Amino acid sequence: MAGNSIEGVGAGPAPRSAPDKPAQRVLAGLDDEQRSAVTAPAGPVCILAGAGTGKTRAITHRIAHRALSGQIAARHVLAVTFTARAAAEMRARLVTLGVDGVQARTFHAAALRQVRYFAPRLLRGRAMPELVDSKARLVTLAAARGGLRADRTVARDLAGEIEWAKSSLVEPGEYEIAAAKSARDTPFEAAKVAQVYAAYEEIKRGNGVIDFEDLLRAAVWAVEEHPDVADQVHSQYRHFVVDEYQDVNPLQQRLLEAWLGGRSDLTVVGDASQTIYSFTGASSTHLIDFPRRHRDATVIRLVRDYRSTPQVVGFANAIIRQARGAEARLRLELVGQRPPGPEPDINVLPDEPAEAAAVAKRCAALIGDGTPPREIAVLFRTNAQSEAYEGALAEAGVPYVVQGAERFFERPEVRQAMVALRAAVRSTPPETELPDAVTMALEAVGWRPNEPPPGGAVRERWEALSALAGLADEIGGTLEEFCGELARRAAVQHAPTVEGVTLASLHSAKGLEWDAVFLVGLAEGTLPTMYAKTPEALEEERRLLYVGITRARQWLWLSYASARSPGGRQRRPSRFLPAAQRVEEVGRRAGPVNPAARRRAVNLSCRVCGTALLSGPERKLGRCASCPSDIDEELFDRLREWRVRVAMDQRVPPYVVFTDATLTALAERKPIRTEQLVDIAGIGPRKIGLYGEAVLALVNGAAVDDLVMPEADEKNPASGP
Repeated sequence: MAGNSIEGVGAGPAPRSAPDKPAQRVLAGLDDEQRSAVTAPAGPVCILAGAGTGKTRAITHRIAHRALSGQIAARHVLAVTFTARAAAEMRARLVTLGVDGVQARTFHAAALRQVRYFAPRLLRGRAMPELVDSKARLVTLAAARGGLRADRTVARDLAGEIEWAKSSLVEPGEYEIAAAKSARDTPFEAAKVAQVYAAYEEIKRGNGVIDFEDLLRAAVWAVEEHPDVADQVHSQYRHFVVDEYQDVNPLQQRLLEAWLGGRSDLTVVGDASQTIYSFTGASSTHLIDFPRRHRDATVIRLVRDYRSTPQVVGFANAIIRQARGAEARLRLELVGQRPPGPEPDINVLPDEPAEAAAVAKRCAALIGDGTPPREIAVLFRTNAQSEAYEGALAEAGVPYVVQGAERFFERPEVRQAMVALRAAVRSTPPETELPDAVTMALEAVGWRPNEPPPGGAVRERWEALSALAGLADEIGGTLEEFCGELARRAAVQHAPTVEGVTLASLHSAKGLEWDAVFLVGLAEGTLPTMYAKTPEALEEERRLLYVGITRARQWLWLSYASARSPGGRQRRPSRFLPAAQRVEEVGRRAGPVNPAARRRAVNLSCRVCGTALLSGPERKLGRCASCPSDIDEELFDRLREWRVRVAMDQRVPPYVVFTDATLTALAERKPIRTEQLVDIAGIGPRKIGLYGEAVLALVNGAAVDDLVMPEADEKNPASGP
């Protein structure tokens, strides 16, 4: 073996202590919080770094300062990132700072080098198994064993479930229970997915190959089960830095702990408010619990935002300020450092085609005013939304690049659907209405209207075909004319160029930034997606919007369409938009709003998520029907018993006293003063006079038997609000 370096190359003697001057130069230009992060003592250090606060600058300068001041040797540092691009940027910055030899790699790249290095010792001369780049082929074979026919999208969803399980340290026999506990939206019954997972593992072993999760497990096994390997790893790597720590999954955390071997020279950097990958197994728990697991940890907060204008920063703060849950405990209030810029622009358009056209028009105007196309991005929740913006930008003559996804008309399901539509021209009776003809043709390739399937990739395929069906409503004409229009739209798409406007999903936009950002489709059911049914899932949707907002440096456009298609069913704006701005937009749609009504409307927002409350029952509850209830069941039972007695005494139906929704609101909100009763919609002066004293007594713990039944209004018992 070449020396004792895991890299296989002798690293030479440790450098002498560097003079103070280079180390001091590294501190130049840092703000106070960054300087604190750079100069923090050895040991566990947690840097909570908000968007645009210079986290890469802080951690590279920390490594450089420690190396140049003689505290550490660069060759003993392992800096772990989540993308090869981030690792390359870190290495380049360190070289610029005068530090060479630091190993900056992704978890997988670091594990691969170690496993390859130790393979001759661990495998006793046997060849290292081949690493497969994609699970698709093996998953398809595994699905077939279980009687499932898996096309590319189904295979991708099943592969995603297997990756989640393996990253979460869940074995095939444990998958069904683990999926239920995690509320996974599985592509098939959990038991069937578990069978596919088990078959996948058998096929993989039979073919003598490993996947990326096996690679990490092998690295863990090598260190945990082989003392000689552990000694060499611990000798080689003594100081650790982990970027984007909120995205670490349980398997990666276990590998990190194996590398550490009980030592504590660890610096982690993360932002709980940018936790958006929990569906892959990533968990912010490690970041949140870091100070508890490391009692002597130094915690530094970076809050000065150098990326965005104060207006964008303020809007981002308003969005994340409403967050709930564990991640919200580490929420950072950012402070914009750039000169002032334009206010975020919230736009309501009548339908999605109009929204796309308006975005394209504004993009063209920005480019005409001198903004490079590469400095503009249109961000959406799902890849299926891209088609409208591809078409609108093409029609406006604006070049674009689709990032992280195939262009709409190049997707296999769309190409297959277009073939089926052309074939249907010959067999469809000419009198058939176009929407019906398109629906029948799409049903032939497996699409069913109003039946979105579970599973991310399969769902995206369904949504892409739904977009085609939606075009039929928009375009009209005959099926043959419709096919011609689809061909024309496919033909005018520009080839991607580096100068194009970026079209990207919010997930794929993380870590990037642009001068101008368009956040589109901000309607209920899209963001948050209709599939976010738990409080945790809803909070992740809110964080996804926050990530999108913080990508913008100067201009921020937010929009939603009142209807999906012209004349379609009306939709509500996203609950995540600040309540006052949502009310203003609703007013713009509905006409003039008098000041008193606007003041009352602003106050009627969900106390859980902050969304504007439009329906009567939701106004009574003070929360969205979909938000979690915090009802006091014992108080609710006493209120209901009291209502029955009052209704009997006054000879009126119980709902005339108070409705069930009002009792629920009382048991949730538990008012203790008369003015708090007024805040509950439907409780006015008359009912406060009749029942207010009794209700407040019940909230304060009084028993029903101790209360004097109120006298009825002789003219109209219990009438009025």
